Amino acid sequence: MSKSSSVPPLRYTRTAVVLHWLIAALMVVNVSLGLLAQCLPDKWVRLTIDTHKSVGITVLGLGMLRLLWRFAHTPPQYPARYRTWERRLSMFVHGLLYTLIFVLPLSGWAHDSAWNAAATHPMRLFGIVPWPRIGIITALEPTLKDSLHTLFGQWHTVFGYLLYAAVGLHVAGALKHQFVDREPLLRRMGW
Repeated sequence: MSKSSSVPPLRYTRTAVVLHWLIAALMVVNVSLGLLAQCLPDKWVRLTIDTHKSVGITVLGLGMLRLLWRFAHTPPQYPARYRTWERRLSMFVHGLLYTLIFVLPLSGWAHDSAWNAAATHPMRLFGIVPWPRIGIITALEPTLKDSLHTLFGQWHTVFGYLLYAAVGLHVAGALKHQFVDREPLLRRMGW
């Protein structure tokens, strides 16, 4: 449903639903890969991290599509029974999730671009498509790059923890409205 339509939709468009669940699934996969890399034998770490990077860039691209779709299509309105604080909290959590869809991959990309050994290990999406690093970062002198590598890695980790909190709030809110308030909320984003 486009923004020019006068009747608000009852549910998200099929494209919005597919993008929502695809991004959510890829983010779960990526968190798992990031955590898994810490306990794998050395021979598997590089492949796991490279896959983590590829999935992150994919999430970034899908996030851009999702945001463009959101601007072009009116989302369903909140049910009238929602209290003001519920609407505000929901808008905040959704805004945080959208922000994290972008800052997590971007901070990871910056972290990778500041890696001093990056030149010896070209980045390829899923081992196939060459992907550039952020040139302004790779051009820095090695000592500065090394400190930025650490800083961007810390940011990436903090954003990951924020993602856990935001997803927890998002899921808790959806379940509360579905099962406690008896609003058919899950149908809005379901298949």
